[in-house]
Amino acid sequence: FNRFWHWMQSMLIFFLALTGFEIHGSLNFFGFEQAVTFHNTAAIIFLVLIGLAIFWHFTTGEWRQYLPTRQHLRAQIEYYITGIFRNAPHPTKKTALTKLNPLQRLVYLALKILVIPVMVFSGLLYMFYRYPQSAGIQSLNIESLGSIAILHTAGAFVLISFIIAHVYLITTGHSPTSNLKAMITGYEVIEVEKTISSDNVIEATK
Repeated sequence: FNRFWHWMQSMLIFFLALTGFEIHGSLNFFGFEQAVTFHNTAAIIFLVLIGLAIFWHFTTGEWRQYLPTRQHLRAQIEYYITGIFRNAPHPTKKTALTKLNPLQRLVYLALKILVIPVMVFSGLLYMFYRYPQSAGIQSLNIESLGSIAILHTAGAFVLISFIIAHVYLITTGHSPTSNLKAMITGYEVIEVEKTISSDNVIEATK
């Protein structure tokens, strides 16, 4: 499910961005009316995916991967700023229980509790601020959608910026394609530190 969620989420965000830019008049692929229909449909699918992801995270305990920590946080930031260009060793080791480094935890947590909720809430207001009732078309008590549009668009640019950075960081693994292969196959080579006990050292010196 993790890989399905990852790739489906990526495709939906790209498609939502494409149709969103067309709604804003920046692109012209489907036509305005069709772009709105596609955008709303993709948004509903995205909401379903979010619901499935929340269920999966809490039933498997994977939500713990996003708990923030300050341990090695500064070292991780310094690694991304300068260390990565000097082939410095990675300050944190990936394991099955700690898949994310301290900076990734903060960024992904911010996306999940800030950016995505803002996008969902502003998008739903956009979709349902006017809705049919038995007495006719009713509207929410909103004077203007301008501020909501700005908020929704700003969130979209944050997501696009994250994806650009995410795609770049994919190439910073053991090889330029190792992280991508792991995302496709579900298998990843993880370095395991070998420790030698004192008993083994004594035995080896006899």
